[in-house]
Amino acid sequence: MTAESLHASATELLTAWRPDSGADASLREAILAFLGSAPRGCLREHAPGHITASAVVFSADGREVLLTLHPRVGRWIQLGGHCEPGDDTVAAAALREATEESGIPGLRLEPELYGVQAHPITCSLGAPTRHLDLLFRITAPPGAVPVRSVESADLRWWPVDGLPADADVLIR
Repeated sequence: MTAESLHASATELLTAWRPDSGADASLREAILAFLGSAPRGCLREHAPGHITASAVVFSADGREVLLTLHPRVGRWIQLGGHCEPGDDTVAAAALREATEESGIPGLRLEPELYGVQAHPITCSLGAPTRHLDLLFRITAPPGAVPVRSVESADLRWWPVDGLPADADVLIR
């Protein structure tokens, strides 16, 4: 991984993405402006904020989504996290994070951007920062059984039309 390859992949994804809403288009432009001013903005070390790789993991039939009860956030959210050494692209980071956090082998990633979100958070840096999530749609193989990792207080499939009230996940 290089900061440059991650930065280039994030910029390419956002430039190619055509959001459906004005709010998403505005956030897209804000994240592109951030990247324009932050060459190392895809790395966790960039304390003012950084790109994170998120995965909205759907069941094989698309009827359920896998959510984690994040111990630091305290809500049900999609899988994902920081880009790490060895991740050449943000998409590769999202697939790695989804596999690590779900314990499910054989996940399939759709390479185009699924959506974006921005979250104020105190992450592993120990100081307030902002996560600029680039989201990818990932599909689990039929019969996939998730295995909770140490990064999750709980992990489970939820019906797409029956998410918990406090869930913070983008479903399209």
